[in-house]
Amino acid sequence: MKILKKLFKHRTTPTQRGILIFENTSEVIRAERLLKEHGYEIKVVGPPPHVRKGCDLAIEFSVVEAMGILNVLEAQRLMPLDFLPSNDGNLKPVDLFHVKDYGKFIMVRAANMKITVHKSSLTIVNVSGGGCPDVPYLAACLIGKKINEATEPRMLGHTLCGYALQLAYDKIKELCLQS
Repeated sequence: MKILKKLFKHRTTPTQRGILIFENTSEVIRAERLLKEHGYEIKVVGPPPHVRKGCDLAIEFSVVEAMGILNVLEAQRLMPLDFLPSNDGNLKPVDLFHVKDYGKFIMVRAANMKITVHKSSLTIVNVSGGGCPDVPYLAACLIGKKINEATEPRMLGHTLCGYALQLAYDKIKELCLQS
């Protein structure tokens, strides 16, 4: 297995992280679901621009779990294109999240989608970004709703933008409801 040979070429430590590169976003979303169902602590990240191979998302994981992760993926015929250790300087994955506090408002950007909430009322005041056809629909469904009462974006949209908005929604909900 090419990926395993690459993995064992590098000296690994228990804290070393790696990223799996996939052909397309659908594969990343499917891999994320499968791996989380199997109890793996993984994170969807943006691969460094110079190693992208057709997808703007990747899976980051603990290298010590590589065998189990690859077994789960192989059983579902969902093999990544490549494995890269992410602790190697310029191979560090790009964080998908950006949080901006505007005083009365807080905005979270995940990949290319943004959601903004009025902090005291917890009302969603803006949804923007992306270029998918369902973005206006997602915005219309969410704007004006309280963050803890709104329908989750994953229930409304099925595109990369809907997926990214779900990530932003989860993060902003965590930030707003933690206090």
